[in-house]
This record gives sequence, C-alpha cells and structure tokens, in this order.
Amino acid sequence: MNYHFIVNPKARSGQGWMIWRSLEPELMKRRIDYQCSLTRKRKDAGRIAARITADGKQHTLVVLGGDGTLNEVVNGIACPEQTTVGYIPIGSSNDFARGLGIPKDPGEAMKLILDPERTQKIDIGEIISSSGSRRFIVSGGIGFDAAVCHEVCVSKWKVFLNRLGLGKLSYAVVALDRLAKDRPVTMRLIFPDGSSKTLERTYFAAFMNLPYEGGGFKFSPAADPGDGLLDVVAAHGISIPKVLFLLPLALLGKHTGFRGISIIRCREVHIESERALPLHTDGEPGFLRKEIGVRVTGSSLKVIVK
Repeated sequence: MNYHFIVNPKARSGQGWMIWRSLEPELMKRRIDYQCSLTRKRKDAGRIAARITADGKQHTLVVLGGDGTLNEVVNGIACPEQTTVGYIPIGSSNDFARGLGIPKDPGEAMKLILDPERTQKIDIGEIISSSGSRRFIVSGGIGFDAAVCHEVCVSKWKVFLNRLGLGKLSYAVVALDRLAKDRPVTMRLIFPDGSSKTLERTYFAAFMNLPYEGGGFKFSPAADPGDGLLDVVAAHGISIPKVLFLLPLALLGKHTGFRGISIIRCREVHIESERALPLHTDGEPGFLRKEIGVRVTGSSLKVIVK
C-alpha cells in the first residue's frame, strides 16, 4: 500500500512538525512506500488532496493535523469513493477521532494506519449557500455553535490552552462569551416533502454526522456516520440560564431529553433564519447567511478505524 501523508506542521500550536518527525522513522524502518506533503497556509491541504486524487485511482491519504485540516482534505478529494483516509489527530478538538474511536496518541494512531484492522464507510455532508458549497464529515452548523467555532479560530485562549494540553476548553470559554453577545432567532426548517418546522428563539442548528463537535460536546449521542442521514440538533425556546445548565450535560450527551432540544433525523433540509447567521463546517468558519441547504451528498469515504 502506498501512503500519501498530508501534514499540518503548525497543528497543536506548532508541534505538528515535531510529531511528524517522531513518526517518520517507523515508516523508514518498515520500508513503507510513502510520500509526504506539508501544508504552509490555509487551503493547502485541500489543494494537495485534489492533486493526488485527480487521476480517479485508489489512494490512501493520511492526515496529520486537526479537524480543520481534515475538512480541507475532504473538500479537496476528487473521487471520495476511491479514497481511503487515515487520521492522526493532533488538533485542539479532535471530534472526528473521538467519534470513531481513533487513538488520540499519535504513535498509536500511526500503528493503526500501518496495521489496519478495518475500514468504515463515512457519509459526507454538504452545506449549500449562495456563495457555493462546502463538505463536512463531522458536523456543520448555523448560529451559536458556528460563532463559537469562528471565535475559537482567532482566540488567544486556543493557543494558551493548547500549550497546557487543554485545547478543547477554549470552546467552553468562548461559548460563555458568545452567550452574552448573541441573541436567538426564529428559524424555519423545510424538508423535501414540503413539511416544515418553525423554531422560535433558536440559538443554533447543528447538522451532526458524528456524535461530537466543539471539542467533545456530545450533541447527538445516536448519530450514525454511515446511515445516510444527518441528525439536526436545534436548541430553541430556552433561557440563557437553561443553556448554561444544559451545556455541561451536553459533554455527556445527557441534554437530549430536555424541552427546547430538538433532534430531527433527515437526509436533506433547507434552513431559513430571520437574520444572517455564521456557518461552520467541521469547525471551519464560513460566511454569514440567512438561507442554506444541508444534505448528505450520497458519496462516502473509507476511514481506517479500530
């Protein structure tokens, strides 16, 4: 098997390069056939993945980075059905690895990739807006969770907490700040059969392909990444004190039985908001939009798992 490693050297506050250098000797020891491409700026991972997969042949891409790097790769892959993905999680959230049980230790993750036990087919989601479309593999979202993701990307807290090994707490810190700033909206969900659901005082709608997002919040405990459906999780009609009560419960997936938390399983949905809200795909921020379409693309990736 030939491996194409896509390495983000700046991941984990600049430790990505050192981690790669610590793993590479094992490839040489085993005389593994591999190539390595380093990212230097945003969107490089997508361009690298597009170049590798443009021939339409079977490839194994190994991503060393965070969920953001993985998202770029997923968006760059030309032929998802011909591509197998391995993942070495060294980001601050690592929700993809958490949702699939991929080892968080880089050495253990590398061992799994080089001695693969099995692969799992993972659905690919997509958000469509007036500016184009963007794939996701963990989750997408509109509203409060997307605002948190955007602020985390530029927050000094992320760098500081990453250095302490507490990167996922940056999401909780920023979430408290956003709650004080953002006001909820009326949101309408429209489904392909013409039915609709209007949600008053909505903080966010998350489109979950895997159970976790935001650095370990188990927003959709029953999400199945291979069922061809998305779990639309919406928080609506609740007060800020209740949000503060539910957020810690969401870390354990114990929030789902409370009034104001709706989970709707569907293949496709159109979202209308009374005002433009931020978007995210796998934690990567997007533009403000009042209307978006969300769907499962029908394509899937093979991912190396335990």
